[in-house]
Amino acid sequence: MKLKDIYQLAIEAGMEVDPRSQDDIERVLEENKSKFEDLTEEKEEYFDKASLENPYSDTRILYGAEDKDITRVLMGIDIDSSEVLIADRLTEKGQEIDAIVSHHPEGKALAALNEVMHMQEDILHDLGIPVNVAEGILAERISKVERGIMPINHNKARDAAKLFDIPLLSVHTPADNLVVNFLQEKVDQADINKVEDVIELLMEIPEYQEATKTKAGPKVVAGSENNRAGKVVVEMTGGTGGSKDEYEKLAQAGVGTLVCMHIGEEHLKKAKEHHINVVIAGHMASDSIGMNLFADKLVEQGIEIIPCSGLIRVNR
Repeated sequence: MKLKDIYQLAIEAGMEVDPRSQDDIERVLEENKSKFEDLTEEKEEYFDKASLENPYSDTRILYGAEDKDITRVLMGIDIDSSEVLIADRLTEKGQEIDAIVSHHPEGKALAALNEVMHMQEDILHDLGIPVNVAEGILAERISKVERGIMPINHNKARDAAKLFDIPLLSVHTPADNLVVNFLQEKVDQADINKVEDVIELLMEIPEYQEATKTKAGPKVVAGSENNRAGKVVVEMTGGTGGSKDEYEKLAQAGVGTLVCMHIGEEHLKKAKEHHINVVIAGHMASDSIGMNLFADKLVEQGIEIIPCSGLIRVNR
């Protein structure tokens, strides 16, 4: 595969299981095209042209020639300069690494993380919250995330990859879409009565079994295992955590239990206030499921995966 083929496969995989409708995805792409067409010639060079065909601002090739042949990749949840050094060291020892694939975004994919959060508006709408309300409660949260990202040294890992001439790409929301689809299908097909049934269902999955061995497995953080679960929703995509104001609306929409990767203290307080059970499935384990589902697609194309940095590699 070429580097660009891996990137394109990630986009296609994410779109195939995107929780939004195809019409919603097309609307985003059309809006991006309209923005580009309205630009002056002087400003066109600064526009992220990848957004014309890719609805995920947090998934980008960060460094490397798009037509480079790739047969083996180093893949991890978090990639920093240290993982770039590992890739170079492995190559030096005879296990050549052709590219590095991160899950959590780096470079311009991190700098634009807030942009992909708008998909949460459509997800909340599909759960029964009016879209204008969804936009309203997410607006300040998206702005806050953008402000929080601004001071970060986004290009640290990319600059290291450039020095060692190792291609680097980030695959974030497409992988998160994959894990949401995977888990929600299991939830919908299961006979779930109480929250403990959700935990038992998660513990059938190898990544959560491995995470539990290292004290990072699924845990109920709001409500109790003995509570009735009600409607169970897997909430793990859309860039990062949404607004703390969504829990009141989710409760009104009939959501009884949320299955998340992680949750902030203010968000947890609101979930408890509105009697929503919250199961933290585990961050690295959940991210690993999404990346593993993507990695399996690469393996089918002849790519060898070398896991690192939190990736609990499971072949399916």
